[in-house]
Amino acid sequence: MPVSMPVEIEAITSLRGGAIAAICSADLDRKTALAQVSATRWFGRTLSLRSPLDPALPVRPGRPEKPELVPPKHMEKRSLHTVKGRIALLHAIAHIELNAVDLALDIVARFATEPVPHSFFDGWMQVAFEEAKHFRMVRTRLRDLGADYGDLPAHDGLWQAAHATRNDLTARLAVVPLILEARGLDVTPALQAKMRETGDMESASVLDVIYNDEKGHVAVGAKWFRFLCARERRDPARTFQDLVRANFRGQLKAPFNDIARAEAGLTPSFYRSLTSTSNT
Repeated sequence: MPVSMPVEIEAITSLRGGAIAAICSADLDRKTALAQVSATRWFGRTLSLRSPLDPALPVRPGRPEKPELVPPKHMEKRSLHTVKGRIALLHAIAHIELNAVDLALDIVARFATEPVPHSFFDGWMQVAFEEAKHFRMVRTRLRDLGADYGDLPAHDGLWQAAHATRNDLTARLAVVPLILEARGLDVTPALQAKMRETGDMESASVLDVIYNDEKGHVAVGAKWFRFLCARERRDPARTFQDLVRANFRGQLKAPFNDIARAEAGLTPSFYRSLTSTSNT
């Protein structure tokens, strides 16, 4: 589907400016369009990386009034064998994908002054483009089922995890792509199978696209995490473990999709020793 171009994109002269505009937008159609058009213009090298006119990064991304944000423990679990249960799952996935759009853009905007190659920003804008695609696909499927994003509560854990690593690019890469996105590789195959069991082939097909793209997203994270570790002469697996213990509030839960993780450059030496780690 072609990306509609918001009028204000013509006023954007830098990738950082475009990323911040998208992050700030509370209109989700505008947010995803800004993300994809900024990516396309960056790939075409018609944007500078940053500009003195770039606005400041917001503390939080722009969001509509709904959904209501609640603690993760208050999220209701429902059976996928009911339409309501499948809507609840798709709503949760839409929320994850929306956060993933802002997280990819935030890596670009927040760390635009880091001494990294321009291909770093190529990778993360490809991630942002695809996360915007995912959100639109899931939202369309929700609408097919008579629902929409915002109809159910959601939790704020993803953005809180990113906020904790706002001052350290290596830590951000450890937590967001190598923990949060890698978790999607673990759980999505079972969700795909359950959707097919219920006869919901349309939702399963959406999950297929997300799963295959997410392998590439984890690979982008692993590539640049290893790059930074090599530059600093640090062991990647040990550095990952130290950063997780210092910055991630939660637990790494088995079972792991070791094959998909390894394809993305995340080998068991990174995460196996952390399965019982829990910070408070």
